[in-house]
Amino acid sequence: MSIDAVLSRIDADLPAATDRLLRLLRIPSISTDPAFADDCDRAADWLVEDLKSLGFNAEKRLTPGHPMVVGHGGEGDRHLLFYGHYDVQPVDPLDLWDRDPFDPEIQDTGAGQVIRGRGAADDKGQLMTFVEACRAWIAVHGKLPARVTFFFEGEEESGSPSLVPFMKDNAEELTTDLALICDTGLFESRVPAITTMLRGLLGEELTITGPDKDLHSGMYGGAAINPARVLARIIAALHDDTGRITVPGFYDGVPELPAGLRGQWDNLGFDAQAFLAGVGLSEPAGEAGRTALEMIWSRPTCEVNGMWSGYTGAGFKTVLPSQASAKISFRLVGDQDPLAIRESFRKMVQDMLPPDCTVEFTPHGTGRAGAFETTGPDFAAARQALSDEWPDEAAFIGCGGSIPIAGHFADLLGVTPMLIGFGKEDDQIHSPNEKYDMESFHKGIRSWARVLDALT
Repeated sequence: MSIDAVLSRIDADLPAATDRLLRLLRIPSISTDPAFADDCDRAADWLVEDLKSLGFNAEKRLTPGHPMVVGHGGEGDRHLLFYGHYDVQPVDPLDLWDRDPFDPEIQDTGAGQVIRGRGAADDKGQLMTFVEACRAWIAVHGKLPARVTFFFEGEEESGSPSLVPFMKDNAEELTTDLALICDTGLFESRVPAITTMLRGLLGEELTITGPDKDLHSGMYGGAAINPARVLARIIAALHDDTGRITVPGFYDGVPELPAGLRGQWDNLGFDAQAFLAGVGLSEPAGEAGRTALEMIWSRPTCEVNGMWSGYTGAGFKTVLPSQASAKISFRLVGDQDPLAIRESFRKMVQDMLPPDCTVEFTPHGTGRAGAFETTGPDFAAARQALSDEWPDEAAFIGCGGSIPIAGHFADLLGVTPMLIGFGKEDDQIHSPNEKYDMESFHKGIRSWARVLDALT
C-alpha cells in the first residue's frame, strides 16, 4: 500500500481532523471529580461513535469507575493495540486560564499555531493523532494494513483504579503483537523519540514519635529526645558524600547503560547547564560521575518530598515536638525490587532509632521500572519511520517519570509496549492554559501513518 497517498490525505483533511479534536476537547471529562462523571461517560460515547464511523466494532465497557472504550478493526497478519486516555486533569486554578478551558480554540502564538484547551496535549490530542492516521488509511485504501485494537481509558488522571482488573478480565482480547502508547513527547520539543526506559516508583511516609506530647524546650531541651533531630539524621544518612544512596541492597538490579544507547544520548546535545538554569540552578547534584541525562533517565533516586515537625506557624514557639514526619520517594530502574527496597529502607530507619523513639510507616504505592528491548525489527522500523517525518533523526530515550500502563502491558499481557508521543516541554499539561502545537498534531498523524506502514 502506498504511504504517499495516505500522507496527502492527512494533509488535505487536517482542518476536519482539527475540528473533530476540538469537539472532543469541549467535553469536560475530569475523572477525579464525581461532578463530571456524566461528562466522562459522554466522552466515551463520543469516541465509540467516532470509531464506529470508521467501520470499527467499538463499544463502551462499564467498570466500577469510568468506562473503557474498546474497538476492533482492520485485517492482516499483525495485530496492534493502541492505548490512550480520554480523561483530563481538573482545571484549578481557573482564574489563571486566559479562556474557558473547555472552550478550545486555535491560537497563533507568533511561533506557530497551537490548540489551546484542557486535554489538548494530555491526552486527547495525542490519542486522536492515531485515530486520524487510521482514518486516512481507511479513506485511501479502504482498510488498515493491520488488525488494530483500540483501548481508551477514562481514569488515567485519577490513579487508574479500574485498569488492572479490566486488563486481567479481558486479557485474551487485549493481547496483541505490540502495544502502542501515545502519552509522551518529543525530546527538547524537537527530536522525535521512542521512550524505551521508564523508572519505577516506591513511596514511603514515616512518622517518628519521641515524647508523648510536645514539650517546652527550655524545661526539657537537652534531656529529652527530639524526633526532629532523629529524622534529620536519618534523612542525611540516606546519601553518601558522592550522592550514592546508602539503603542496603538498593543498587541490586541496577544495570549500566549500554554503550550504544549512551552514544545516542550523548549525540542529543543535551545542555545540562541550561536545563538547570531554567529552574534557577547551576550544578547537577546527584551521583558523582554521571551525566544529567543518566541521572534523569537511567539511574535510581531517593528524594525527600516533604518533611514537617513542631511549630511552623507565624512567629516563634519554643516547642520540642512529639513527632517528626517525612514523605520519601524512590525512583527505580532496571530490575530493582520495590518491595525488597521498602523492607530494607524500613530496617535501616528502625536500626537508626535511639531509645524512646518509635516509627510508623505508611506505604504510598509501588511500581517496577520498565526497560524495553530496542534491538528488534519493530523498534528499528518505527525509529526510521519517525526519522522520515521529522527534520531530526529519531532517538531512543528514557523517561524520568513512571507510566504504569506500559508496565501493565508487559507484566499482565506479555505484550511489548512502544511509547511514541509528540508533546512539547511547554505544553503546560496539568497546568492552566494547556496547549498542543498544530505541528505536533499534524506531524503526529503523519508519523503514526508512517509507523503503521513500517510495522506491517
